[in-house]
Amino acid sequence: MQKLKYVIGRIFSINLRNMFATVNRISKKTGRMRIIILIDMIWCGFKYLAGYIDYELFAMYELNAKQRETVLTRGKNDRYIKKLNDRNYWHLLQNKEEFNKKFIKFIGRDFLFLNNENKEEFKKFIINKKEIMVKPLLGACGKGIEKINVSDYQIDDLYEKLLKNKQVLLEEVVIQNEIMKKMHPHSINTLRIVTILKDSQPRVVVSYMRIGNGKAVDNFNSGGMVVPVEVETGKIKYPALDKKGELYEKHPMTGENIIGFLVPEWNEVLQLAQQAASEIPQLGIVGWDVAISEKGPVLIEANHFPGHDIYQLPPHRQNGIGILPVFEKILKN
Repeated sequence: MQKLKYVIGRIFSINLRNMFATVNRISKKTGRMRIIILIDMIWCGFKYLAGYIDYELFAMYELNAKQRETVLTRGKNDRYIKKLNDRNYWHLLQNKEEFNKKFIKFIGRDFLFLNNENKEEFKKFIINKKEIMVKPLLGACGKGIEKINVSDYQIDDLYEKLLKNKQVLLEEVVIQNEIMKKMHPHSINTLRIVTILKDSQPRVVVSYMRIGNGKAVDNFNSGGMVVPVEVETGKIKYPALDKKGELYEKHPMTGENIIGFLVPEWNEVLQLAQQAASEIPQLGIVGWDVAISEKGPVLIEANHFPGHDIYQLPPHRQNGIGILPVFEKILKN
């Protein structure tokens, strides 16, 4: 019944125009009849709780039934979130002010929340800083995040600009570890570490590295690249992928090898994510964004609804097998 309710809800929220555009793209790519693709797409929605976006993103049209069963689709991911994460605690990760205060011992950098009454505090905050990172209190996918060169503005003008744009979280710029900086120096190349709490013990279920590509943000949905990191070793074994579908064995700007890259201080990165996960036992599954600064790993932000889209992209799968069995193994043991 729960599965049927989810499917019916998704049906009424479908953007038919986008769905048929997706069918056309897949038909053009595969040479298959559109009606066959549409029927299979609908079947995957009922059988595997996969929407048309999942169907294209994970290339489910290329998978057999056993492979499809292993894909963590949006519907299945939603189930995990609803089961493991108490909605009453979502705000602690959604609101950046609450987040920074809750996890201050993991933040590892100076920060200030701007308001209409703390201009003097703002002046003291930026006085010796060449650059600052500014962010809105709410938001995702890197939207509203900007690196500001302080010398480009008069202090009063910058204060008014940030308030107007609602970029009210000001942070000291993280000085990135030299090894991570070589990969792409213009952004902080963060690690997404997903933890699951099982019997009050945090376990790392999957890990990814986001790599910038010419912008100050590394987010996959904002021009960056993504690649899985082997949890056991911290090593990258696949090429990175961007939103356009381009694969990179080496970084196109810096020439650094992506395949074979070994993330520095990997054990410390995992420990930080696990320690942070223990702080909120009411949230059983969290995606932690970690940067490796010159002083060690620091927490950037966290997501109570870690996106399933980057976990199992086709170039990062072996034999078409998705990530779902890894989640199930942790939750059953």
